[in-house]
Amino acid sequence: MHIAEGFLPPVQCAIWYAASAPFVVHGARAVIAESRRNPENKLLLAAAGAFTFVLSAIKLPSVTGSSSHPTGTGLGAILFRPPVMAFLGTVVLLFQALLLAHGGITTLGANVFSMAVAGPWLGYGAYRLSQRLHLPGWAAVFAAMFVADLATYCVTSLQLALAYPDASTGIAGSAAKFLSLFALTQIPLAVMEGLLGILVMGFLARVAPEDLRRLGVTATQQGVAHV
Repeated sequence: MHIAEGFLPPVQCAIWYAASAPFVVHGARAVIAESRRNPENKLLLAAAGAFTFVLSAIKLPSVTGSSSHPTGTGLGAILFRPPVMAFLGTVVLLFQALLLAHGGITTLGANVFSMAVAGPWLGYGAYRLSQRLHLPGWAAVFAAMFVADLATYCVTSLQLALAYPDASTGIAGSAAKFLSLFALTQIPLAVMEGLLGILVMGFLARVAPEDLRRLGVTATQQGVAHV
């Protein structure tokens, strides 16, 4: 994630912009709809964006051309659903590219697709699957945060592999190399992010139960407050 400026060919940059754009537009409409439907939740909506900004700004050195860090998108996906996070994640990544030199403008589409699209959707899928399996609320939250984080880096690895295929093993071999390098730092970070998600959801269940109910968070999910 946070692929640096100039690390992707121009054609691939354009393709990732095109792939991300529909999700971002849909997400912007979802944010507007949520703000009109539940104006009381605007503060929580802003908090979800701030949570993603702070966590994803924690930058650790990783493979050349990218970095390892938490993403924070799983929490927003649980609270507001993945489309909202596509827009909030784009705003976060744009500010980080302009103000913190994390990522770039030409690579923004690729970074958006990995962190703001793939991560939230796959994390939310893990969350719903955990619910269908009747796992405890804390386990569902952990799964969402863990998968959203790790999925981001799996997609980033594929993006870098497409740009830099291995001379002998091609894209598949290159992707395997990037994944193995990321795994050293990202798996522990994903575990820590999952644990942090449990604590944050527990805190929200104690201090903002009405807000959670408006968002459709059930009593089972609120049970993480007692973990």
